[in-house]
Amino acid sequence: MAVAPTNAALVMEENVNELTAHQVISLLLNGALERVSQAKACIRDGNEQDKVLLVQKILGIINGLRESLNMEAGGEIAVNLDSLYSYMTERLQTCQEKEEMLALTEVGKLIENVRQGWDGISVANAE
Repeated sequence: MAVAPTNAALVMEENVNELTAHQVISLLLNGALERVSQAKACIRDGNEQDKVLLVQKILGIINGLRESLNMEAGGEIAVNLDSLYSYMTERLQTCQEKEEMLALTEVGKLIENVRQGWDGISVANAE
């Protein structure tokens, strides 16, 4: 399996000049979730080469999210997210081969929680 762009990446590419910062973060979170799912499929299929590439891409997205944090304006939330992103990175980088699926599942759930919170901000601002 060749690693194709995520749906989120395609949306970003097509709408690069129209996206708000909030939408970009939302797309990054969606892209990370897509990559987690793809990496888990590679583990199930025994595709080590693509799994390694996909985990690297997940780490890249997490690092991008972490770099986007505004520590001054974000206060405690930004500090907590920074710690969470750091944990996710550490979890993926240090897990043993036998626990990769568990680590990816855990990181996927954490990203999903962040995504739900992030999407909640959008809903709250629309009201």
